[in-house]
Amino acid sequence: MKYNFDEIIDRRHTNAMSLDGYRDYLFGGSDAFDSDYADEDLIPMWIADMEFKSPPAVIHAVSERAKHGIFGYSQIFDPAYKQAFLNWTKEHYNWKFEPDHLVTSHGVIPALFSLVKYICAPDEKVLIMTPSYAFFKLATEGSDRVLVTSDLKYSNGRYEIDFEDFRRKAEDEKVSLTIFCNPHNPTGRIWTHDELLQFGKICLENDVMIISDEIHCDLLRTGKNFTPLARLFPDSDQIITCMAPSKTFNMAGFMIANIIISNKAIRQLWQQKEIPIDNPLSIAAAQAAYTDGGDWLSELKKYVDGNFRFLKNYLSEHLPEAIFTIPDATYLAWVNVSHYLPGDENLTLFFANKAGVLLEGDTMFVSNGAGHIRLNLACPRARLQQGLNRIVKSLEHSSS
Repeated sequence: MKYNFDEIIDRRHTNAMSLDGYRDYLFGGSDAFDSDYADEDLIPMWIADMEFKSPPAVIHAVSERAKHGIFGYSQIFDPAYKQAFLNWTKEHYNWKFEPDHLVTSHGVIPALFSLVKYICAPDEKVLIMTPSYAFFKLATEGSDRVLVTSDLKYSNGRYEIDFEDFRRKAEDEKVSLTIFCNPHNPTGRIWTHDELLQFGKICLENDVMIISDEIHCDLLRTGKNFTPLARLFPDSDQIITCMAPSKTFNMAGFMIANIIISNKAIRQLWQQKEIPIDNPLSIAAAQAAYTDGGDWLSELKKYVDGNFRFLKNYLSEHLPEAIFTIPDATYLAWVNVSHYLPGDENLTLFFANKAGVLLEGDTMFVSNGAGHIRLNLACPRARLQQGLNRIVKSLEHSSS
């Protein structure tokens, strides 16, 4: 490979959430966290960033912009940024949108917190599918709106939408918004063309606006394709699309996301209320990623594909009762280990204490995820194997 994804990079003392900020996020300072491993020996496999350097084009662009030496108030005025992102969505997803519909946010999460309040009246409800990325719940309840959940169905290694249940809940006149995830986090499903059409029609027929979180759309398994939901409903202004370079190019710390809002009233509300400031280094980094990051991304996906195959084979050999299917997308593995641990076990705490592996367990995905752990596979293979070795050892000791 042209890029070295096997390189082990020490991120300690760089203010990285994965290693320097895990205590409060995962354990809230709880005394129950008392690992058998020293801090310097913990293996982070939890937060969704990568243990790889960003593309050389991104590093070079940031370096060149830094040489200018002035980092004052900035916003995206140069049309080259929007054109770079438009070129990306056209090339990869055959999707075009009006450039004026694109706004930027300091991240998809901040965008969710704002959009829920802009779309939903205080007595209205937000519908999500579970298991779910926790911030869908937090953005709803943090905005004092009511959360409604629809459980995904699991059958033969595949998660599916329970359309009967989802339709019934969407018909509630108080449900005015759904936050949709495609590719889905944590299961990694890419929803099919037919599933997207059925989902979209249910929402639009019931006047339910859609925020489609598509942040993982670039991280597909080889041979898989992705369709933005909005591409299938070009005449509707009820779909807000959220994409970002953060997951794709490992640049979440730059805090820049692309939010496509075709609804004029919501877009004007956004422009009136959001602080119109972008980090000048973030602009340079994102534009470079979309312009020159494609080659790096192609190699990254092949490497991550290899990590998923490694995990599948490893589990088959060492934890044959674990339930796991290689996902359509993302670099996140959703693994059912309920055969090996009691149902009331705090999985995040157990593996941190007994294996020295930091990961996110079922309770961090709202509901409908009992017995599951989410493993971040965007790491050198040697690190992945080390983490899996520890996980297996901890489960062997727990059953002895």
